Parts: sequence; structure tokens; C-alpha cells
Amino acid sequence: MAPAITLAADAPTLSAANTGFMLICSALVMLMTPGLAFFYGGMVRVKSTLNMLMMSFISLGIVTVLWVLYGFSMAFGTDSGSVIGWNSDWVGLSDIGLTELWDGYTIPVFVFLVFQLMFAVLTPALISGALADRVKFTAWALFIALWATVVYFPVAHWVWGAGGWAFELGVIDFAGGTAVHINAGAAALGVILVIGKRVGFKKDPMRPHSLPLVMLGAGLLWFGWFGFNAGSWLGNDDGVGALMFVNTQVATGAAVLGWLAYEKIRHGAFTTLGAASGAVAGLVAITPAGGAVSPLGAIAVGVIAGVLCAMAVGLKYKFGYDDSLDVVGVHLVGGILGSLLIGFFATGKGQSDVAGLFYGGGLDQFWKQCAGVFGVLAYSLVVSALLALLLDKTIGMRVSEDDEVAGIDQAEHAETAYDFSGAGGGAARTAATAPVAPAESKKVDA
Repeated sequence: MAPAITLAADAPTLSAANTGFMLICSALVMLMTPGLAFFYGGMVRVKSTLNMLMMSFISLGIVTVLWVLYGFSMAFGTDSGSVIGWNSDWVGLSDIGLTELWDGYTIPVFVFLVFQLMFAVLTPALISGALADRVKFTAWALFIALWATVVYFPVAHWVWGAGGWAFELGVIDFAGGTAVHINAGAAALGVILVIGKRVGFKKDPMRPHSLPLVMLGAGLLWFGWFGFNAGSWLGNDDGVGALMFVNTQVATGAAVLGWLAYEKIRHGAFTTLGAASGAVAGLVAITPAGGAVSPLGAIAVGVIAGVLCAMAVGLKYKFGYDDSLDVVGVHLVGGILGSLLIGFFATGKGQSDVAGLFYGGGLDQFWKQCAGVFGVLAYSLVVSALLALLLDKTIGMRVSEDDEVAGIDQAEHAETAYDFSGAGGGAARTAATAPVAPAESKKVDA
């Protein structure tokens, strides 16, 4: 009887503190999707602002419903072949007890599933920034549903689900370097290779219409990212979540400095857009690594990501792919860097005893990280491109050239982001509100 008594005593019990902490973290991660919408929305031209906001916002609706119906079961259910999960009791979330604990933890299953739901919502929204100005909203909504089903849910199982091949291999991904950022960045590259460039790419100016909106979005992302990262330890009992919280701040600040330093040397100015982009690059890079590295290591990860991501965003002009808002340059490259640098900077004193090359651990972990990085990258790139091709050949992915030039907001949503009809007076007001002739509307570039 003694062993049974010991096991019962050691069994986790529901922790009100950890449960409350994780619910707050879930809300913070949810806030990241509207934050992303503002970040992307400010970076596009006026005529695409609402479409960009909606491309992020719609993910909250679509992925939430899919997660309840079957997504959670696919991602975290009983493993099958190390590639997918399934638990029929979780379909529709109909057979989960209110106080039923997530296996090995002190939080309810409902809390774990809603936290992971917010990751699932954010990831396809990240892809949207690469497709600005030119994608039909209906096609995008269908793409989200298909992509979440055949890419995100399986990849989440690989990386975080018990039995998933990357999980079993020992790939370290604290909060989503592979499952979220590499996954989304590779998908973005796959889709843009199929749908092609915007009208006027490399010819017309396509500057951000509202840098204050970009900074607001970056600030909301930075704020929400503390829940994204620190919450991924699923509790607050042993200090690892606190380490991740600190490293999130440290790496992000370092990345801002790295990006701005590169920008000043390369282009001669410290730009607001560079500061915001550098912050996101640092957040991306520390996401997989923050539980394994020290704060000094986080500085290194942040600076490296800030500089190399700043360099990477220019590759689209060299190679000719139109990554509208630098999803490939920031999320794909940043995710790769953060994941691979674990193999060098892991101290063995954080989330596990795994040490990287600089701490006497050799290159064993680095090769494991390579397997996770390039496995996810290849799968997401190929399958995302095939999904885009399928939609393009059936319902069509792109709006017409006339609608793209005139403005996708009006064409797809029958709205505009800013109404200036009440501004000014007299002749100025008449001129401002006069309807534009169809022939002229094609020349307007907001």
C-alpha cells in the first residue's frame, strides 16, 4: 500500500494560482492578434488598411471554431505514428471535466486548451502580412481553415504533443520558434511564390501609411508576448517562467539596438519602422530559446536576430519575391536563428540540463535543432504552396488588377479606413468629396 499512498501524495492537484496565471497569459496571447493587425495595418498603404486588419481578425473566428471541433484533438490527442494526435473525447470539447487536469500539471485541461488556442489563432494571422494588397478575402478565409487543419495542427503535435517526432527527438521549442514562426514564415514564402507580386512592386512607392499605428501594434505585441513566452511553462512554481519573462525583455531590447545600429550604418538613419521591426525580430528569436539561455545569452540572441533579420528583409528585392511586410525576413529568419542558437547558448541550467556548444555540450543539440527547423520549414513551405495553388486554380486567390490598384478595402469590404468627408469646407470640401470617375480611380494610389 505504501507505493500507492506515495503516488497519491505526489499526484498534481489543481493550483488556483497557476490556473489564474495561465488564464491571464491566455488573454495576453489573444491580445497579440489585434496587436498584429495594428502592426500590419499601419505598414500598408491607406487603401489596404481595413483588409489588413481583417486578415488578422478573421483568424480569431475561424481557428477558434476549428479548435473546438477537432483542432485540439489533432494537436494534443493520443499520438499516431509520431505525426498526428487524436482523442475522440475531445471532439467538440464535449467530454472534459471542469477540474480535469492537464497531464502532469496543476492547471485544468480547459485552461491548457484555451492557451494553446491563442497560439493557433495567431500563427495563420502572421502569414497575412506577406500577402498584403492582393488576396481575395474569401480565398484567405478558406486558406486559413485549410492551412490550420493540414499544417498547423499536425506541426503543433510534432513539436509539443507527446509522441510527436520533434518532441521525442528532443528538439527544444519553448514557445513556438518552429511551430509558430518558422511555420508561418515558410508558409508565407510558399504562398507568395504562387500568387506573385503586387502591381507596381519595385516600381511604385509602397510606404507605411501610419507609423504610429505600427508602433502601437509593436507595443501590444511586446506586451502580449510576455504571456506567449512565460506562460508556455504552464505554471509559475520553479522560476523557469520567470527566466523566460526576463529573457523576453532582454532579447527584444537588444534586437531593437541591433536593428537600429545596422540601419544607421547601412542607410544612415534610425527609423521608427526599424525599431518596431527589430522588437518583433527579437521577440521571435527568443521565443524558442528563452527557457534555455541566460540573460547574457538572450542579449546575444537578440543582437544577432536584430542585425541578420534587418539584412534579410532586403533579400526580397534581390531575389524578386514580394513579401509585402517582411514576414519571411522577420518570422522565418528570426525563428530559424532563435531555434539554432539554442545549440550554442543553452546553459543546461534553465528548462533542462541540455547544454549547447559554448557551455560544454558539443553540437548534439544543434543537430537536433536543425532537424526540427528544416523539417517544419520544408513541410510548411510545400504544403502551403500546394494549398495556395489549389485555391488559385479553383476560386482564384487574387483580386483583379483594377481592384488592387483602386484599393482592396473598397473592393472587398465596401469601406475605407479613414473618412475625410467632413473635413474642410467650401470649395476644398467639394473637391475632397467629389466622386472619382472610373477612369481616374485606377490611377489613385493611396
